[in-house]
Amino acid sequence: MPHVPTDAPGPAPGTAATGLHGFTHEYAETGGVQLHYVIGGRGPAVMLVHGWPFTWLEWRRLMRPLADRGFTVIAPDLRGCGASGKPPGPYSKRQTADDLHRLALHLGLTSVHVVGTDIGAMVAHAYAQAHPGQVHRLVLSEAFLPGYGLEEHMNPATGGFRHFGFHAQAGLAAMLTAGKEGLYLGGYWSMMSAGGITSQDRAELLRAYQAPEAMRGGFEHYADLVADGRAARCGSRLPMPVLVLNGEHGLPQQVLLDGACRAATDVSADIVPAAGHTIGADNPAWVAGRLAEFFAPGVSG
Repeated sequence: MPHVPTDAPGPAPGTAATGLHGFTHEYAETGGVQLHYVIGGRGPAVMLVHGWPFTWLEWRRLMRPLADRGFTVIAPDLRGCGASGKPPGPYSKRQTADDLHRLALHLGLTSVHVVGTDIGAMVAHAYAQAHPGQVHRLVLSEAFLPGYGLEEHMNPATGGFRHFGFHAQAGLAAMLTAGKEGLYLGGYWSMMSAGGITSQDRAELLRAYQAPEAMRGGFEHYADLVADGRAARCGSRLPMPVLVLNGEHGLPQQVLLDGACRAATDVSADIVPAAGHTIGADNPAWVAGRLAEFFAPGVSG
């Protein structure tokens, strides 16, 4: 039986997930990195890939409604995050995507629907690009894709977001935020959520990011973004249907939609009403219904 990583604040394997009937915490070895994931439900598999600064908890409010619509729901902690292992970085999107591919193989899955948001959307795109035969349908949310629009938004001199450059210096960023995790992350959680990320969620997330190496592990996902873009542009266009979702109060959709249309051949889009950046937490009933519609056999868009 897998053991709980010593550097993670994780529950024991097989432990019931609090507030999620039928879901349990589990672990899998994925090429030298032990991943923590929460799994439950029955039916076609849906893998939910969280963003930063979150863990699998970003999806907690969505998981039961999605399982109730006839899906097996899998929500992993990305490498470096939550109760997953925190190896040295940087973490490329392909490397992180391969973790998820190995997790799917560990679970005996030959086909999965993948839903990614924020950093998780970048990982989900890399997963679909590297393993197109395994990803049946892909959902990208609240992100800019490396190689397809992200780079223009990484340079603060031209109006881009300053945090990309700071986070990319993972060791330095971790040192400067040590002991100040709540102060640094609290603003992000408040800004990103339209009410779905509760005070309880924030307390649990803070405990996760105060664990040894957790801030560095989160920042390592930013440390390879330029190389991620070069790798993405060298890959093939995605053959599977792709759905782009953005919150009504989240990031403007056009950048992600334009990037997805360049990266894939079959793209549709929708706006999640009354949601911010954390769409699954802010409007889980709507998102579960839209995903079930998109994943239905024979339906595209």
